[in-house]
Amino acid sequence: MTPRTLVSALSAVGLAGLLFAPPATAGPPGTSTSEPTGTRSLAAVLTADGNQFDRNWRDYDIVTEAVLAVLATKPASPVGLLADGTVPLTAFIPNDRAFQRLVGDLTGSRLRSEQAVFDAVAGLGIDTVETVLLYHVIPGATLTSKQAAAANGAILTTAQGGTIGVRVLSKRLPLIQLRDRDPDDRNPFVNPRALDINKGNKQIAHGITLVLRPVDL
Repeated sequence: MTPRTLVSALSAVGLAGLLFAPPATAGPPGTSTSEPTGTRSLAAVLTADGNQFDRNWRDYDIVTEAVLAVLATKPASPVGLLADGTVPLTAFIPNDRAFQRLVGDLTGSRLRSEQAVFDAVAGLGIDTVETVLLYHVIPGATLTSKQAAAANGAILTTAQGGTIGVRVLSKRLPLIQLRDRDPDDRNPFVNPRALDINKGNKQIAHGITLVLRPVDL
């Protein structure tokens, strides 16, 4: 696959029609009807460390900068709801290493700095970055790791409009795999050491090991 292939494929799914999709009519098993009351946004959490590129590939500098880049160019983007803590949602956020692997798949090169990886991601175009980010967001639901571990077989509708599947391999860790729209590449796992980020608030996140792909590349 190439960067041009990715951009072309994502363009085919209708970039101009991006909307924050409603949640699936049937929530995953174990979903609670009681809503958390906290209103701290995920954007506030992600930018709390100054969101500077560093040598820690396990944090979320690249996805944070990607969100900021989209909003700088498209202030009205649905991505902006990540900064509105009154809106319930669940985000599966790829760490910096996940983006390094994505760029490696697209270019065949293993870039050695987070800045270089971000530049390669941004080079795909803001519309493409926006589409990929929205594919990592489940709107209208605050899904804790406990609820996700009880959701084997669930199909989640994303803010991009596509779906991701949930496969629970073990409830003890928990060990949860997400299945995207690209059947030929590896599917990410939810990182058991990065669960329930921003717990107690309406917006919650879980770290994942690879970038979800909204199209078959």
